[in-house]
Amino acid sequence: MNNLGYTNFFMISAAQCRAARALIEISQDDLAAASGVSKASITDFERGLRAPQKRTLRDLLAAFEARGVVFHRDEEQGLIGVSLKTAVGQGSAYAST
Repeated sequence: MNNLGYTNFFMISAAQCRAARALIEISQDDLAAASGVSKASITDFERGLRAPQKRTLRDLLAAFEARGVVFHRDEEQGLIGVSLKTAVGQGSAYAST
């Protein structure tokens, strides 16, 4: 983790997963197709019924990051979040749906 609290790999929360999907406007079906993770696994994770395996988490993160999603965590301040990168030199997000 760098000094800003950003990292490429950490446990994301169910709320962050839901927020990331909402931010880039994709369904659980779309995320399943993009990540190779079953819709049932995504649904169970987002409902808090189970924690994803490390490989599942890696695949979800890769799918989100490919669409410009950035996950944040600052343990010292107790903050977690999700944001969307914008294309360099442009004001609009480059989310693909």
